[in-house]
Amino acid sequence: MTDSIILHCETDSVRIDQYLSGALNDLSRSYIQKLIGDGQIKVNGEVSTSKKRFVLKDDTIEINIPDPELLKIVAEDIPLDIVYEDDDLIIVNKPQGMVVHPAPGNYSGTLVNALMFSAERLSSINGVIRPGIVHRIDKDTSGLLMVAKNDKTHEWLAKQLKEKTTIREYVAIVNGVIHKENGTIDQPLARHPQDRKKIAIMKEGRRAVTHYEVIERYKYHTLIRVRLETGRTHQIRVHMASIGHPILGDLVYGVKNERVKHDGQALHAQKIGFIHPTSLELNIFESELPDYFLELIKKCKGLN
Repeated sequence: MTDSIILHCETDSVRIDQYLSGALNDLSRSYIQKLIGDGQIKVNGEVSTSKKRFVLKDDTIEINIPDPELLKIVAEDIPLDIVYEDDDLIIVNKPQGMVVHPAPGNYSGTLVNALMFSAERLSSINGVIRPGIVHRIDKDTSGLLMVAKNDKTHEWLAKQLKEKTTIREYVAIVNGVIHKENGTIDQPLARHPQDRKKIAIMKEGRRAVTHYEVIERYKYHTLIRVRLETGRTHQIRVHMASIGHPILGDLVYGVKNERVKHDGQALHAQKIGFIHPTSLELNIFESELPDYFLELIKKCKGLN
């Protein structure tokens, strides 16, 4: 039995192992190269056994991950904040600190483990590792996520994400005072060449666009609203750090010796909107800022 992942290449003329290591955050480059060598990856329907092969824009890449059942994904009775649920989908408000789906080192306590316990069914497009998961947010980012209950809904929502028609807005606290009222960061992102756990601005990366506007300024920090035009890994975190305003509490891209101490970035996915697959109406959901976030705002104000 294999877990199949199908991707449509969005970058022109890039090595297949490089492209997949950036597109598949949970798989290391060495493991991807092993899959290539084992004949587990196809490009446009043909097996590709060379890690040096270049893929082109719009190529279809199929990745077969052997024996996913060995992960033994177990349903766990973990309380979830369900914002909305119907026969097609679930909108869940993920707490900070929860991993979205199982991966090496995180086999339990994830959102998927909790969903498998509470939901009668989930889409199967991403296999047993990521049932129902249409998109993700980082472990230490809180907020709203769309979960598909069936494959038709999964494909419908994924299409809107790809076509950039969904609404995704975040609230963040960044270090430093942003003097402009708003701005746009349009910088391509790719896996960091030296540190594979990090993302960096790279000219050969995939286009990434982040829009931000100031909500409130404090003495040493700024509260901002962020709207995603694209949804790359670590996009908001890397983009804000690139303009000298890393997110408060970001242990990877942030600053050392912060005035306000907090483990995990102050980033909350507050609003999500999409066309519903059955009603064909625009659905928009919003969540309140979580307690940890309100406490950080209070601390930032206290430094004024």
